[in-house]
Amino acid sequence: MKLPVIRHLQKNNDVQKLESTLDVLESFCDHRSVSEQEMDVIGELVTNICGAIEVHQMIEDGMPERDAANNFVKKVLGSIDK
Repeated sequence: MKLPVIRHLQKNNDVQKLESTLDVLESFCDHRSVSEQEMDVIGELVTNICGAIEVHQMIEDGMPERDAANNFVKKVLGSIDK
């Protein structure tokens, strides 16, 4: 998870485009010839895209952009600590 990447994705793409990208990546992962290394890279991409979608939703719900990004990071870090 990289906050600068999440912010970039969130600012430059709408939710529908991000969700479509997730669908393609998930489909790609379903193929039997995908290597572990490719799965790791795709996992990182999926995490960042999901973060961007979540930040989009928080902003849509009225949260300032900076607070939305910071709250997302706190949420993720909080779940890691548990």
